[in-house]
Amino acid sequence: MIQYHPIGVIRTQYTDRESTPAQAAFAQQSMMAVAELDEAFTEGLSDLEGFSHLILIFHFHQARPAALKQIPRFDDTPRGVFATRSPHRPNPIGMSIVELVKIEDNRLYFNQADMLDRTPLLDIKPFIPAIDHREQAVDGWVAGRIPPEKTQEKE
Repeated sequence: MIQYHPIGVIRTQYTDRESTPAQAAFAQQSMMAVAELDEAFTEGLSDLEGFSHLILIFHFHQARPAALKQIPRFDDTPRGVFATRSPHRPNPIGMSIVELVKIEDNRLYFNQADMLDRTPLLDIKPFIPAIDHREQAVDGWVAGRIPPEKTQEKE
């Protein structure tokens, strides 16, 4: 059996699923959020301040039971759950790339939150553009379905 234990909790402005952005890239208007780690993990944050972005891995604590076929946002065709970003999965694990603003003690302040308030934080990884970017990546069934206003860069 596999067991994970949260390393902290994520605090955001979002208290219900309906008001939460579907993806971190769509969360340009969100207020700054905070990932508060249990103090036992504070030392693990050393050397993280040099990164502009982080990958937060978390538990979708309010996800509904998984369905293997789902109708995703921006589409009206049922798709396999593993071809979607739905939180309603066999293992409700989420991952978001967020912009790191600052670190204070055991707290990470970040922008682009797309998770609910009190989301259990499982892990943190630095986003490394040279490793995490794939020039030849393709969008599969999602290509052309994301509204242009959702893909615009921050001004």
